[in-house]
Amino acid sequence: MNSRPALPPLREVIATHGLAASKALGQNFLLDEQLLDRIAAIPGPLQDAAAFEVGPGPGGLTRAILRAGARLVAVERDRRCLPALAELELAFPGQLRTISGDAMAVDARAEAGDGAHVIANLPYNVGTPLLIGWLSADWSPLPWWSSLTLMFQMEVAERIVAQVGSNHYGRLAILSQWRSDARIAMKVHRSAFTPPPKVMSAVVHLTPKPAPEGVQIKYLERLTAAAFGQRRKMLRQSLKGLPGALDALEVIGIDPQRRAETVSVEEFVAVARVLGS
Repeated sequence: MNSRPALPPLREVIATHGLAASKALGQNFLLDEQLLDRIAAIPGPLQDAAAFEVGPGPGGLTRAILRAGARLVAVERDRRCLPALAELELAFPGQLRTISGDAMAVDARAEAGDGAHVIANLPYNVGTPLLIGWLSADWSPLPWWSSLTLMFQMEVAERIVAQVGSNHYGRLAILSQWRSDARIAMKVHRSAFTPPPKVMSAVVHLTPKPAPEGVQIKYLERLTAAAFGQRRKMLRQSLKGLPGALDALEVIGIDPQRRAETVSVEEFVAVARVLGS
C-alpha cells in the first residue's frame, strides 16, 4: 500500500471549502476513514489498477482508493468540490484525474479504460440509472469494468441481489444477475453519513461473468419491463402486448399462468433468447 501523505481531516476540508451536502444532488458524505478504507478494499488489491469514481464530493472515498494505489478517474458534478479534489491530485501525484461534469453524460469506459474497478458512494438520485447503464453496455464477452463496488440505499441493494420468489425480486435483480454475480458486501448505518439519510445503506459488489450466448440485452429489457410492469398479473396478461412473448413462453415450456416473480433469471434469459432469434 502507498505511504499516506499528511491530509487534513475531512470535516476540516468540508468547512474550508464550504461543502455542505446538497440535497438536490443527492449528496451524503462519508467521513469515517477506516470505513472508507474498508470499502476501497472490497474489490481486492488496487495497486496500479485503474479505477473510476462517481460523485467523490470532498474526496473521502477518493482518498481511500488512492491510498490503495489505484490510478483513479473521478467525475464530480458539483463544482464546489473541485478545489478539494485538486488538493488530492497534488497529494497523490499522477494517480488522480478529476472530470468536472455529469456522470450520466460521461463515457466511463473511454475515460477509465478497460479493466477498471468502479467504486463509488453513488448519489441516490442517479445510482440506479448509472448501474443499469454499466450493466447494459456491450460485452464481448465480458464488460469493460472488472468490478462494481457501489453504495446504494438498502432497499435498492436488496433489489439488486434478490432471489426469485422474494419480495424484492424484480427487473433490477434480473438485469444485474443475468451476467454478473451480485452480493451485499457491507451494510452501512445511516449515522455514518453527513448528513444522515433517512434510510440505511449498503455496498453492493458485482463481478462479471460471461454473457449467455444468443441473448441481446434489448430483448431482456423489454421482456422484464413488460413482465414486472404488472407483476401481480399472470404472464399471459402482462406479456400479451409484447409481440412474440407468449409464443416464446410456450417454446421454453413456461406456464403462462405463472407470475413474473416466480420466473428465474435463467428462464427470463431463455425467453429473451427465443424473442431475439
